[in-house]
Amino acid sequence: METDPLLSFLEGNQTALILAAIALLVGIIALVMAFTLSRSANREADSLRQQARSLGRELEELRIGQFSGGGHRPPPTLGADPGAARYDTEKEAYSKIWPQLWQLHDRVGIFIRAIENGESAGDLRLDARNAALEARQLMNLNRPFCNETVEELVTRLIDTEIKVHLAACQHMDVSKEVSDSSSDHERRVLKDKCQALYDGEARDLMNRLADAIRTRVINVNYP
Repeated sequence: METDPLLSFLEGNQTALILAAIALLVGIIALVMAFTLSRSANREADSLRQQARSLGRELEELRIGQFSGGGHRPPPTLGADPGAARYDTEKEAYSKIWPQLWQLHDRVGIFIRAIENGESAGDLRLDARNAALEARQLMNLNRPFCNETVEELVTRLIDTEIKVHLAACQHMDVSKEVSDSSSDHERRVLKDKCQALYDGEARDLMNRLADAIRTRVINVNYP
């Protein structure tokens, strides 16, 4: 029996097995390296996110420490009147908050009038919502510098304007439905609710807030 063909066959298969083993080993090494690089990249990304959050907190603290953009003021000198510094800080906070509150009240009113007149109010709805968000954000930034009475009135006013906005949104949605006795009644109820909140509670809070701010800042004596 000839053995050369058999030996040749075995040698050929052995070479193929060796090559397959080498390829498998290379593949395993590649997978390990890819896994290692992926974990390293994830750790670096987490580190960058943590640094970004830390930097954001530091910048926010710095901005609040500078009275929300009032960092151009020089720091009080030794011996300066602390009452004057508190007065200026509080007055600056109100000068930022009041215009935004008035803008919120005005935009909510425009939104209500557009609904009552049957006009397109989609953009006005968004304007009023954004004005509420901006007012709340501005109040949160300046809260440490506000008198307690003013802070309470501002918070109540923003909450009331949001209630008016929600009622007006419901009124607008109901107005789009087919008119019948039940929908007409619901529209009247929502319209009355909007007017009661806007012309009653919100306006009263605006007047009380204006009086409270005048009491705090229009005074020759530092509070």
